[in-house]
Amino acid sequence: MIYLVEDDASIRELVLYALHSAGYRAEGFGLPSAFWKAVESETPEMVLLDIMLPEEDGLSILKKLRDAPKTASLPILMLTAKGTEYDKVVGLELGADDYLPKPFGMMELLARVKALSRRARQTPVHEEYRVGDLWVSPEKHAVQAAGQEISLTLKEFQLLCTLLRGRGSVLTRDVLLEQVWGYAFDGESRTVDVHIRTLRQKLGEAGACIETVRGVGYRIGGTDA
Repeated sequence: MIYLVEDDASIRELVLYALHSAGYRAEGFGLPSAFWKAVESETPEMVLLDIMLPEEDGLSILKKLRDAPKTASLPILMLTAKGTEYDKVVGLELGADDYLPKPFGMMELLARVKALSRRARQTPVHEEYRVGDLWVSPEKHAVQAAGQEISLTLKEFQLLCTLLRGRGSVLTRDVLLEQVWGYAFDGESRTVDVHIRTLRQKLGEAGACIETVRGVGYRIGGTDA
């Protein structure tokens, strides 16, 4: 089930029509209060979330979803008319997996939804990674840094695993965007950069193993535990 929180009725109906036509189960909400009530009854598989809403803005909803254990890793796509760099960065830093500025085409929206859905259902890899004080288990969806459990969003976790699988190689932003988000690089590197920054912050000192190769991309450095 996909939940859409959008107060513009015309946009909400159009998006729901597109999702239903593509075979997705989806429900729309014009008010955050109605959305929260639905979440109590059924946890969605994905949330499409507008920023400008009555009662409560989308960024506040995003933060609450990320702070709650049962929705902490839920795929969340921000739909927003706010196209400034600041709003994009704030949404990504609060844990949005991706964003799509208005106006957007339905084919583009469905492509983003499909990519998020496909990666959320990927079979975990049966192996573990250890670099210094960092331990990651894709199968258990678990991360520890210096022995402490670390909570990551879906995209932060997938980004970290992608970097670990490619250890020894520099991964460019376009490669990371395609492998983690599932769509071709379009010159927008902010999504990758902000996720790298929040990932480092959450990992603390262990985050230093994620190295920036200026003008190229990112790689995992450090020593094996």
